[in-house]
Amino acid sequence: MPFEQILSNGIVKLKDNTYIKILKIIPINFNLKSELEKEAILNSYKTFLKTCNFNIQILIQSNKEDLTKTISKIKNQQKNENQKIKNISENYIQYIKELNKNKKSSNKNFYIIIKNPKETQKIENIIIEELSDKYYKIKESLSRCGNIVKDINRAEEIKEVLASFINRRTYLQSK
Repeated sequence: MPFEQILSNGIVKLKDNTYIKILKIIPINFNLKSELEKEAILNSYKTFLKTCNFNIQILIQSNKEDLTKTISKIKNQQKNENQKIKNISENYIQYIKELNKNKKSSNKNFYIIIKNPKETQKIENIIIEELSDKYYKIKESLSRCGNIVKDINRAEEIKEVLASFINRRTYLQSK
């Protein structure tokens, strides 16, 4: 992994002595909004971009949906049903498996990574404070658009997110 240490507040110290903060964004469904709401959201998003006078990286990760729990639940419910319902359930299971196989059903994760500029003169506490301020600025701005901004601050969750991007890049580079 390219990081040296995960600090208690979810800030990651990289091996090159820079620091990052990872945010998970749970977006709204823009297509379901009225024209007036869409205009307000776009204006809020413009404000977000203007207030972020620092570098951010937006990452989108698309994964096939894990249907294991759904299929298991359907099979458990089949046990107490008549043969006609069992057949319908089996057809439904095959249908959702086929959808997933064709990658038509997927979930997307959205992340924003804030990185401090590499400055050797600043002490760690100041860098952490600046990253926290940037996090709150992003959270406030994107919340006005209707999005939910989650602070990824648990070490296990941070490792999982970093590994998912690193492993994906390694996989894509090997092809």
